[in-house]
Amino acid sequence: MSAPILSRGPAHPLAGKAILQIIPELEAGGAERTAVDVAAALSHVGARALVATEGGRLVGELQAKGGIWTPFPAATKNPFSMLFNVRKLARICHQEKVDLIHARSRAPAWVALGAARSLNLPFVTTYHGSYAGRSSVKILYNSVMTRGDKVIANSHYTAGLIRTLHSPAEGKLCVIHRGTDFRVFSAKAVGIERVENLRKIWGVAPHERIILLAARLTNWKGHKVLIEAAAKLRAAGFSDITFVLAGDPQGRDSYVKEIDALVTEQGLNGIIRRVGHCTDMPAAFLAASVVAVPSTEPEAFGRSAVEAQAMGTPVVVSDLGAVPETVLAPPVVEPSERTGWRVPAGDVNALAMAIGEALSLGASARAALGARARGHVEAHFSLERMVADTLAVYASLLERKS
Repeated sequence: MSAPILSRGPAHPLAGKAILQIIPELEAGGAERTAVDVAAALSHVGARALVATEGGRLVGELQAKGGIWTPFPAATKNPFSMLFNVRKLARICHQEKVDLIHARSRAPAWVALGAARSLNLPFVTTYHGSYAGRSSVKILYNSVMTRGDKVIANSHYTAGLIRTLHSPAEGKLCVIHRGTDFRVFSAKAVGIERVENLRKIWGVAPHERIILLAARLTNWKGHKVLIEAAAKLRAAGFSDITFVLAGDPQGRDSYVKEIDALVTEQGLNGIIRRVGHCTDMPAAFLAASVVAVPSTEPEAFGRSAVEAQAMGTPVVVSDLGAVPETVLAPPVVEPSERTGWRVPAGDVNALAMAIGEALSLGASARAALGARARGHVEAHFSLERMVADTLAVYASLLERKS
């Protein structure tokens, strides 16, 4: 993935500054991907981009893009370890002459808050998730994500949650949507061999159309709803379709067994395929005839929906959380302005009907939908916009301090 287009060198206000982001691990996920993207942008403008984390599959990419991996036990939730880690992180910040700390997860945010306050450093947080739990103890624990000098929400939905639960001071909260690199997520950038290779790996026949759900295997991502919708589509006469579930179980073996049992119960063996983690998501979205995001609990953003639209692939999403911010659909817009479908969460019939409508589009209608979707996400959810807005937050805090 190439570096974002930003001004380079001493002209940029962050040139020569050291910015440390902290996140538990650099595995797959929106927060992790954002940390790498922001580190790449910082390096590009001449800043030192440190990421304190335990490690993960994205560490190599981070380093290749100019970021500096700072091994740190950021995933621990043990209170005693966290207390010890405050001093450890403060020591690292002092040694590395860090100018600002940015926390992207709750447990390490408490550590980062302590270190930042002890060193009088500007502190930024990003509220990446909707964070379960509404007890007073849980709200207190979550509140660390609103204790930054600047609090970034990754969607208007998330910002609404923050205002309702934490009542941040006026001017402290800002919305910066997750950004997508549209040079990478572009149909023109993906060769046919990449698509064919994925189809071969997934065992999908040339004549079969793919309905893709790209998400980790956890209950609220809606895998069971999609499986039941698949049974209805088959009963309605759609015989040339395959449903691909792409994502890691992340240790949720019991949930995997539940999925497999439901597939067997619905007589869908061979039609539903679990393929594990996918490393080539642009090709995956291009290979799909429809991308489904059937979450049964609110998403804090909606990265899959944005990336699929960027590839021109029809999307069907649950109408809750932040995902509707990324997809235009009636009655909010006219049918001629549609970029995808929104359906009530957990509604199997509505999901099946919307997928069926998307599969039934003619070639010209599908092309027009794809062009509208691409234009929509390019205008609102670009990587360049996200990193520019984030770096502007850093610069404003450092200017205020000086």
